Amino acid sequence: MWCRKLVGLLEIPGWLRGSSGRCPPWLPHHRRTTLAAAAHWHHTAPESLKCAWQLHGDHLELRYRDTLMRFDFVWLRDHCRSASCYNTKTNQRSLDTASVGLDIKPQAVRVDETTLFLTWPDGHVTRYGLEWLVKNSYEGQKQQVMHPRILWNAQIYHQAQVPSVDCQSFLKTDEGLKEFLQNFLLYGIAFVENVAPTKEDTEILAKRVSLIRETIYGRMWYFTSDFSRGDTAYTKLALDRHTDTTYFQEPCGIQVFHCLKHEGTGGRTLLVDGFYAAEQVLRQAPEQFELLSKVPLKHEYVENVGGCHNHMIGVGPVLNVYPWNNELYLIRYNNYDRAVINTVPYDVVHRWYTAHRTLTTELRRPENELWVKLKPGKALFVDNWRVLHGREAFTGYRQLCGCYLTRDDVLNTARLLGLQA
Repeated sequence: MWCRKLVGLLEIPGWLRGSSGRCPPWLPHHRRTTLAAAAHWHHTAPESLKCAWQLHGDHLELRYRDTLMRFDFVWLRDHCRSASCYNTKTNQRSLDTASVGLDIKPQAVRVDETTLFLTWPDGHVTRYGLEWLVKNSYEGQKQQVMHPRILWNAQIYHQAQVPSVDCQSFLKTDEGLKEFLQNFLLYGIAFVENVAPTKEDTEILAKRVSLIRETIYGRMWYFTSDFSRGDTAYTKLALDRHTDTTYFQEPCGIQVFHCLKHEGTGGRTLLVDGFYAAEQVLRQAPEQFELLSKVPLKHEYVENVGGCHNHMIGVGPVLNVYPWNNELYLIRYNNYDRAVINTVPYDVVHRWYTAHRTLTTELRRPENELWVKLKPGKALFVDNWRVLHGREAFTGYRQLCGCYLTRDDVLNTARLLGLQA
């Protein structure tokens, strides 16, 4: 359908083409441009279809390589990268967007093999590289992935044989840190081996990649089965798969776990790639995926234990996607902390429960469960926006330490090392 539409756009009225199929040479150049813009596509070369453009009343239509793009005239003026409009030293816009007339139109348009040139009514000239336009257009973004990932179940992860990174390599070399971050970005989990089993050494590890996020649980925390906080995690009970801090307006991005001691049995950690499960829902029941991505829910944490008094409420759908390409970026799934459903009308509730059941079925498939026995010296980093965690019941004394990391700083560290994040 897209190709058929494009062929229609490329057709030129016979009276304008003449016998040669081109605009008559007797027309003045500016008149030929005006007529051509109204009637057909311009090309960078007579026989080339690499790039073509067409002016409309309020936008420019540009086809380059295999991408058909549409640019509003105000957008084209606002994003000018000339020295007077954009500070390349600070990578910040200098142009006052509010000063651009909403009815602005270019006086002249020219395209060569690599660049689009626009001349505005005040004589200002804007230049855009065609590759830059493809990368930064809405249509180009729809075709791109913001965060490259490898979705996994237990078999896929085991077959990948993702290596752990040695603590000293992680702390002292960019190569070790980069390998760790690449694993983390692709799989949503990563391990560091040979860490001294103390809270202080775990903190040093965490600060290598990010600032530590202080929450109602503090910065670095211990937890054991002493029920010192009003949370099931502080017991010996099994924990079903879930993401943490769903009751925050912005759930914590990364969680660090380090088992310092366990004198007993059980207690294995469960990991499930929530994005893999959601992808199965998208394939099997896209309408249910859409419902889970649009219906807002409340999650809450109510605590009145000892001196701790908290009532946290976070709001958001179970699945969070970028609207331009439907790429999933956050899953908010915690059956323990989901509050009363009072944000959904009655005629949607049952359909939401059906969609939630479909997702839960995928999350609970045994083949999607990765079980790991955390031991002293092996620290685990979990992408809390993607990977659900849980544990089996245990006996004896089990002590873990950990923290939450600021997501922006982890991604910043990865970008500084040349990774796409």
